[in-house]
Amino acid sequence: MFSKVLSVTLIGIEAYEVVVETDIASGLPNFSIVGLPATSIKESRERVRAALKNCGFDFPSRRITVNLAPADLKKDGSTFDIAIATGILIASGQLPAASVEKKMLIGELSLDGKIREVPGVMAMVSSIKKAQGSDGIEHFLLPRGNSREASLGSNYPVTGVDNLKDLVALLKGELHIPETNVNLEDYHANEDMNNEPDFAEVKGQVLAKRALEVGAAGGHNVLLTGPPGTGKTMLARRIPSILPDMNLKECLDITKIHSVAGLLKEDRPLVIRRPFRSPHHSSTVAGILGGGRIPQAGEVSLSHLGVLFLDEFPEYSREVLEGLRQPLEDREVTITRLETTIRFPARFMLVASRNPCPCGYYQHPYKECRCSELQIRRYRAKSSGPLMDRIDLHVEVPSLQYKDLEIKEPGESSSNIKKRVEAARNIQRKRFSKIGIDCNAGMSHKHIPKFCPLSKEAREILRRAFDALSLSMRAHDRILKIARTIADLEGEQEMLLLHHITEAIQYRSQDRDY
Repeated sequence: MFSKVLSVTLIGIEAYEVVVETDIASGLPNFSIVGLPATSIKESRERVRAALKNCGFDFPSRRITVNLAPADLKKDGSTFDIAIATGILIASGQLPAASVEKKMLIGELSLDGKIREVPGVMAMVSSIKKAQGSDGIEHFLLPRGNSREASLGSNYPVTGVDNLKDLVALLKGELHIPETNVNLEDYHANEDMNNEPDFAEVKGQVLAKRALEVGAAGGHNVLLTGPPGTGKTMLARRIPSILPDMNLKECLDITKIHSVAGLLKEDRPLVIRRPFRSPHHSSTVAGILGGGRIPQAGEVSLSHLGVLFLDEFPEYSREVLEGLRQPLEDREVTITRLETTIRFPARFMLVASRNPCPCGYYQHPYKECRCSELQIRRYRAKSSGPLMDRIDLHVEVPSLQYKDLEIKEPGESSSNIKKRVEAARNIQRKRFSKIGIDCNAGMSHKHIPKFCPLSKEAREILRRAFDALSLSMRAHDRILKIARTIADLEGEQEMLLLHHITEAIQYRSQDRDY
């Protein structure tokens, strides 16, 4: 007997339809799985065998061959368990073949027949590519724990099932399980956004706050430099509170990445807040950029449309820091393997912090620096010139005085800053609506002459700064992008004026070190 059941596999964050073909023939008892299965799939033979027996079904003592088509596509994960089990039941005559037509089965089996959740369901149901010759899909059957997540991303009915017995009864028509329905608009609107850290809690550091407002308004990367305890981490953790709210498409894009990474919770199947990722400086290249034996998204992709905060920036390995150059420029990560090339989105705002020297007190007004000039140069050289070129705003965060801490009035709240940021972003969306850019940081060199016209005075001061600081062409363009954002915050949509350029130049203070 022969059967076909539809399932799915993930490569990166892209989903591909897989046809699970099962053949039961005469011969010595054997159970083999072919079609480039990984070890986790080969092990499903034992899970499926035990689950079928423990649920009271007959496991054929014959020659069983399962083919995962297309056979040239490498497959991994435990998503095929219930499709393989169902295929065996159909091929052995315990279940009618018509019961699974145009239905896709996704889920892992435990030994007692319970259907366990699997990562990546959002990506599977939202971006699936049909296999050649497939009739398409009209219904998804998957673990109950994944059903809300799947319902958010699918255009077809989704039914969550607890165990193999219920699945078989549902396919036979002996059991009714209501479809899972989640109202995306209501879920988005009802999310509580009031628990975020607020800029009103930060004492002093007016210039740093202003720089972060500019960075948030234009999507610019930021480097915070200052001695220990000045509030660099505190400032960075409050950046998401002033970033514009995400629309539903952005929420789904981020949720898909987090779903593949297995970071979604059953009670929170949709990512509403912009991501804020803060990996430790001991993280590997694969952990930050993505990769591994089976390529997975790294921190740069998990922070897509949000903030990637790298504290103690120079302590990261050189391979990690230099590896950031490509995603910062291309806004995606490309991982090439022998079988395929995988792309992960990486449109994030990089915020890095560092001390001015190894001991942290270089040019401190009250504490003496114990580092030699050579040590300071080596410390700063860990952040190479090409990498610093790709960081738009270089911000000094000085030590505070006691009078700054005595101020009783709270600082400007995040909600007020956010209003200005959103107004600036709306200007940028209208400006770039026809060329597919969402913020000023996304402009390339060819866009600069059109969108960043300079007044005579502004052009002259930029020319003098270019010569005095020995700026690169990339740093020149970054200054113009920053000036464009400063003008947008003021509502100036035409010419870049002198004060826009001078403020932008002051955010490139580290260029003189390189």
